[in-house]
Amino acid sequence: MDIDDDAKQVIWSLQNNKRSEEERKVFEPTGKKPMNKNVVYVLSALGITFLLSYVLTLFSKETINFCFFADNYCFNSLENPVAFIFYIFMNSWILILGVGIAYLIGKKLGDKFKV
Repeated sequence: MDIDDDAKQVIWSLQNNKRSEEERKVFEPTGKKPMNKNVVYVLSALGITFLLSYVLTLFSKETINFCFFADNYCFNSLENPVAFIFYIFMNSWILILGVGIAYLIGKKLGDKFKV
């Protein structure tokens, strides 16, 4: 039984080391720190939430009276649609932050008691 010696040879590079030295240097570390993407994530979350609050106002056909800061600044949803969008945006972020804070408190309490 003849076994081909070339078949046994393991080739680790898919390109059979055909890269030039310049092409290999492309993958060397540059020494730069990678960009912090937290700002991008926060801005995209704010943008998506604002877009969703705009979409939610499109489904509302009836007139809604709403007030900012108790009874000081009251508006009508049909007369001031931008204020209504901002009102829904603020309420949705209050809900999101409330759920997040409740999760963090529950997680800390759970870690503390370890039932």
